[in-house]
Amino acid sequence: MLKVTGYEEFMKTYRPKAWGDMPREEAGVRDIIARVRQDGDEALRELTLRFDGVEVPSLEVPEGELEQGAARVGPELGGALREASERITAYCRRGLPADWTFTGPFGEVLGQKNTPLDRVGLYVPGGGAAYPSSVLMTAVPARTAGVKEIYLCTPPGPDGQVPAVVLAAASLTGVTKVFRVGGAQAVAALAYGTETIPPVEKICGPGNLYVTLAKKLVYGRVGIDMLAGPSEVLIIAGPGANPAFVAADILAQGEHGPTSACYLVAFSREKVEAVFAALKEQLRDLPRGAAARKALAGGRAILVVNEEEAFAAANQVAPEHLQVFLEDPWRWLPKIKKAGAICLGEYTPAAVGDYWAGTNHVLPTGGAARFSSPLGVEDFFTRSSLLSFQPESLARAGENTVRLAEAEGFAAHARALRIREGKGHDR
Repeated sequence: MLKVTGYEEFMKTYRPKAWGDMPREEAGVRDIIARVRQDGDEALRELTLRFDGVEVPSLEVPEGELEQGAARVGPELGGALREASERITAYCRRGLPADWTFTGPFGEVLGQKNTPLDRVGLYVPGGGAAYPSSVLMTAVPARTAGVKEIYLCTPPGPDGQVPAVVLAAASLTGVTKVFRVGGAQAVAALAYGTETIPPVEKICGPGNLYVTLAKKLVYGRVGIDMLAGPSEVLIIAGPGANPAFVAADILAQGEHGPTSACYLVAFSREKVEAVFAALKEQLRDLPRGAAARKALAGGRAILVVNEEEAFAAANQVAPEHLQVFLEDPWRWLPKIKKAGAICLGEYTPAAVGDYWAGTNHVLPTGGAARFSSPLGVEDFFTRSSLLSFQPESLARAGENTVRLAEAEGFAAHARALRIREGKGHDR
């Protein structure tokens, strides 16, 4: 069960639950990347057999099989995927960046130009399970941004195939190609390319420790969305919060696995005990109860005396998911400074955002919401600065630019201005 702690003790002792430095695992990932760079497809097949225990019929899923995915999942699940895709699309459209310009005081024109990426790689976890929601959360923003080529890598199942529901989501969202390869080797293939998998410009999507380390190591060769760590939730449970709701949402996070971080912020020990009782009751029939129990053992129940302390604790954690079970929760929004997804009200479980609401479930974890943001449509653009001067505007700006250049010892920078005023070398 969650360890109960006071506010002062928590604020003094809390440290983000991140992956941390893992030199042995990172060395292994370096070896995998080097192997893929050297041997390409051959390395991918051998590593897939080694880590997933299967020989894949081909690295790329045939186009016809991809198109058949929707028909194989049935109308109800297919309809749910379609509706979720539409809602994510509608949300993304509101976040599309706009180009802009303005004219400065000397007549110079400044602005910004946004350009969609040409080719991105998406990573979707798999192997023993299917995660079509991760396809939606990564592919829909890319497609909405206008990315031309969208490649998806996911580990094959025990039969060497990609689950039909994942293929259905990929087909629905306009994924260009799907590849049966997972783990660090998939990230390496997307970054450097192989005979079958083209290199991309950016890699996005959640994954395990080895996927995350691989993304860290290939950054610079390609862009990445974030370095995702253990998943987390923090729930602020007010006096009127329903203990059963609180417990259900804690367990929804805990069933991700033993490294998940679960935090409860409450105003009385009685509320904590009521939530504990609800947790014990709901754990009885939870299929992933063992993993959830381990996650709870590493979690915290934080006792606070008022809302100021509650939100200070929340901002200290900077959680992936922040759920606010207080009366009139919108009133407290200005107090929230650091969180990936903010769920206001006890009828807004984080799970609805994980699948259907339209917001993204690829979120900063391990306290990274202190400086990072959810995956969004804007992540699939590059921004370029625009500037245009004419002789008159450059003449008015030139002297101060020359002064700054000369102060830094860059004579050629200063000359680039002076030569345009007839004060440099002859033309």
